[in-house]
Amino acid sequence: MSSRRDDLPGPAAVPAALDPLAGVRAPGDPRTDVYLTGTVFLDIIFTGLDSAPVRGTESWARGMGSSPGGVANMATALARLGLRTSLAAAFGDDHYGEYCWEALEQGEGIDLALSRTVPGWHSPVTVSMAYEGERTMVSHGHEAPPPDFAFDGKHAPGCPPPSRACVASLVPGRREGWLGCAAGRGSRIFADVGWDDTGRWDPADLADLEHCEAFLPNAEEAMRYTRTDCPRDAAHKLADRVPLAVVTLGAEGAYAVDGRSGESAEVPAIAVEALDPTGAGDVFVAGFVTGTLADWPLADRLSFAGLSAALSVQEFGGSLSAPGWAEIAGWWQQVRACEAGAPGALRRQYAFLDEVLPAAYRPAPLARALPTLGFRRPA
Repeated sequence: MSSRRDDLPGPAAVPAALDPLAGVRAPGDPRTDVYLTGTVFLDIIFTGLDSAPVRGTESWARGMGSSPGGVANMATALARLGLRTSLAAAFGDDHYGEYCWEALEQGEGIDLALSRTVPGWHSPVTVSMAYEGERTMVSHGHEAPPPDFAFDGKHAPGCPPPSRACVASLVPGRREGWLGCAAGRGSRIFADVGWDDTGRWDPADLADLEHCEAFLPNAEEAMRYTRTDCPRDAAHKLADRVPLAVVTLGAEGAYAVDGRSGESAEVPAIAVEALDPTGAGDVFVAGFVTGTLADWPLADRLSFAGLSAALSVQEFGGSLSAPGWAEIAGWWQQVRACEAGAPGALRRQYAFLDEVLPAAYRPAPLARALPTLGFRRPA
């Protein structure tokens, strides 16, 4: 297994962009802002379907795109918000793997030094079909062979490098040994959780919350684990186990409780017409991580996370739709123009962006992943 693709050129120069952590960076800080690991899929997304595919018929989609998916959704969302992102993942040595590696390293500026190519292993693939504001996915893949080194629970190969934060997706009932190692090195751990297919919803299955600073389940997950029938009550119960409990409420927005201070905050969702919700949860987490590392107030973090997710669902694809500062600045400019002279609700809620976005900020466009596999950029 090789640790990187020697046949591909190194990372392209990423245009200078807004650094949301500029005010908190200090000498001696870790080089990496956020570390994450997981499975990278090649996502093929069909949009513009009028309804779900019907057995025995052929459905035509009005739109299509390809992009890195899986954990790449989160990595891309973090990188586009200006965080120095390191991803440890396995990549197949097929064309799909090459495409995903190139799109993430060169297109997004993500550090893949800890990733590896696995000879003879094909890339996992997901086909996502978006219709009626939702999506249906079909995936195929095999678990990647383990790396050459074995994680021993100490600061050794397999333990993440020093970083400000790590993002993890918890699997009910499975311990992630690297989380304790990372937390011991001072990383702040942010976690969400997958659906419990067993139906147990046993709080004991979330033992890794002992290492986490923030836990960000959706409302259904939060209520099932806490045996409550109100997502806000669930957030307060979760705050007994983790310093920050954030529960996403879908179209209602999000609710958060700081278990250390007792502070709570709730923000409404931004009403948008959703094209494809793929990856919206990842983008929400990325926005909340950004605001937390930048030491923003709790309500501002929730608002920013919600805005990031709202912008993402208006485009197709998971990683392709993740917004950067150009999209955020453009949206804020529109809000300010539409609500000029009036204290509109959005203008009040997002007034903090005036401090985050310098008046003269004009970000250069990023060299992002191509929306369709196979095309090459002009020389």
